[in-house]
Amino acid sequence: METKPPVSRAILVGIQTPEVDDIAHAASLEELGRLVKTLGHEVVGSVSQRREGTGAGSLLGSGKLAELAALTGGTGVVGTMAPPPRTKARERFAPAADTTPGAPPDPDAAPRPDYVIVDHELSPSQIRNLERATGAQVLDRTGVIVEIFHRHANTREAKLQVEMARLKYVAPRLRESSGGGGRQQGPGAGETTLDLDRRKIRDRISELRDQLETVQRDSDNRRTGRRDQLRVALVGYTNAGKSSLMRALTGSEVLVEDKLFATLDTTVRILQPETRPRVLVSDTVGFIKQLPHDLVASFRSTLAEALEASLLLFVVDASDPTYEAQLEVSRSVLREIGADAVPARLVLNKMDRVDAAGRTALAEKHPDAIMLSAHAPGDVAALRETIIAFFEAAMIEDVLVLPYAKQGLLGEVYDSARVLSETYDETGRVLTVRGLPGAIARLQRNLAAP
Repeated sequence: METKPPVSRAILVGIQTPEVDDIAHAASLEELGRLVKTLGHEVVGSVSQRREGTGAGSLLGSGKLAELAALTGGTGVVGTMAPPPRTKARERFAPAADTTPGAPPDPDAAPRPDYVIVDHELSPSQIRNLERATGAQVLDRTGVIVEIFHRHANTREAKLQVEMARLKYVAPRLRESSGGGGRQQGPGAGETTLDLDRRKIRDRISELRDQLETVQRDSDNRRTGRRDQLRVALVGYTNAGKSSLMRALTGSEVLVEDKLFATLDTTVRILQPETRPRVLVSDTVGFIKQLPHDLVASFRSTLAEALEASLLLFVVDASDPTYEAQLEVSRSVLREIGADAVPARLVLNKMDRVDAAGRTALAEKHPDAIMLSAHAPGDVAALRETIIAFFEAAMIEDVLVLPYAKQGLLGEVYDSARVLSETYDETGRVLTVRGLPGAIARLQRNLAAP
């Protein structure tokens, strides 16, 4: 009979600063718990403390640190990593270490947590201090997010982006191994083991940057080919239902999971039923509170789908009580990459989980929002009509003359615009078309070219 590997246990730690209210603090800890579960760990408890800030050496006060250590089996004392001074007298007269076996472990006792997960970004020294006091491995919020991205990346571009961000996170947190940090011999002589590891990371980041530039040039070329097409980008907080909405709008088999960051790679599909001209729908990576800056920078190319879209749909989980804070996080990330100037509509998703009173309150607060459930075909059909109407408002009509010698361009005309009528004269095929000004101008240039 096959046995399942034991599940790692984790305890959450939150610090509530004066500018954070109780509801936001509880929501943040709950979100961290979901991140930890996505990583595959079991959350067995949490410890919270009100503090003025998060700059203390061990983050927690002595009392809370002792409480946390009692849960993890640690000493509760930060102590020091410096070895005791060694002298011949100390070695001669110090009492021998007690090697008598202690009491056997209690088989009925609950296993201790393996991880302490902190809902803030920690400095390397804070991580070391907490690990000494608790005896457990310590991860901060950034470390959890980076690790989830690392596990969920599928395409070459996403893997390169995540590895670069992961190395940038790991580099300042490297420590000397317990075997010592002696100087190297030969090439790189004079470097400690820690120096050598950091240099290897710098070299690898440089190599990744070169590879990523090559991959991103190919992505840029593909986006350039779609520049005059109608493009909608689904953006929003992680697990807001973007992938479910993408599947409903396009009929594509994109990954849909009730997990944070199930989608890391931008997917582009055609709106179904297909229109003329075609509308492309992009599903982008989700955002989250305190998304590491290195990840935002690494995924700048992926997020360019939002920057170059004709319309942004801000997808929000309307059933989440903190949806407004999540919406602001999404908007702030898009402001960071310069996509805040793109026309946008708010989509309140998962309305099937909202009661009648909640629907009324949402409608009053966001009268221009599109309220729907991605699982309701009628709601999805109405959203599709809204998207088409948005593009129709920007379209113009024009007449194109397709010379008989350039009939090979007919497919490009049908792909880029809607043909309203078609006649013939002595010069060629005369087409009355409707489309975006940029697409029609491009067609006119191609038809006029020798």
